[in-house]
Amino acid sequence: MFSNKIKDFIIKNNVKKRLSNVKHLASNDVIKTIGIIFDESESNDKEGVIKEIQKFGFQPSQIDFIVFREKIKKTEVFNYPVFSMKDINWNASFEKNEIKQFVDKNFDLLISYYDVEKPALVLLTHNSKANFKVGFANVDNRLYHFMIQSDTKNKVVFTEELFKYLKILKKI
Repeated sequence: MFSNKIKDFIIKNNVKKRLSNVKHLASNDVIKTIGIIFDESESNDKEGVIKEIQKFGFQPSQIDFIVFREKIKKTEVFNYPVFSMKDINWNASFEKNEIKQFVDKNFDLLISYYDVEKPALVLLTHNSKANFKVGFANVDNRLYHFMIQSDTKNKVVFTEELFKYLKILKKI
């Protein structure tokens, strides 16, 4: 328990240090692939969010996602990629191959679908090689190219606002 707090603190400091010299170079490319980072403690409706995105013409094969959980029991089995703080080492690096693959994938759009700042989620968003990052306005604004003022419970509002502005930016 105490070591988790220390690890949390170390990762927060590591990420804050990395964010101090971030240079956002947004791409002008049209969006073909989407990555989504979910915090399962904030929103359990990942299927609902994906369905909302599909309404705008995206196929399931174009959408990848990863889910953060506070605790994962050893007996739990998931049919989607899941990670927790245990999958991050003390140097703020990911140890699980699923996470490394997600981070290394060049998504055209990364949606950070969480509105509570947690070190693991911020680290994953920051490390992602996505070309255009979108998230909620109440999370550190240095992470994103574009932010939407909403909360995770309003998936319809979030996706409508997101795609309205993506059209204006000529990304879709």
